[in-house]
Amino acid sequence: QVQLAESGGGLVQAGASLRLSCVASRRPLSSYAMAWFRQAPGKERQLLTAINWNGGRLYYADSVKGRFTISRDNAKNTLYLQMNSLKPEDTAAYYCAARYNNADVGRGSYDYWGQGTQVTVSS
Repeated sequence: QVQLAESGGGLVQAGASLRLSCVASRRPLSSYAMAWFRQAPGKERQLLTAINWNGGRLYYADSVKGRFTISRDNAKNTLYLQMNSLKPEDTAAYYCAARYNNADVGRGSYDYWGQGTQVTVSS
């Protein structure tokens, strides 16, 4: 099965940008629909954005639409999340996830998960 590893998190000030990466190993990224989730302390995990295998289908949650951009480079086995205009409420652990089902990427469950990377936005 695929293994996923996120990186790129950190501590930034409000208004700053960060780019998260998620590198896949053991299986080619191109086989999977991919997504980014986040979870803040005491809150439920939230689906932020998702992308199908070739980037032709995208989903964005309203909370990040216009600020976050998901992309993928299958040749590099890497998924990205560009986050702009960060707000303190974006503070959370961010996770990438994968699944074989490439239909309706904004719905349903994801099967494979990374360990997460922490993003902290100070005001």
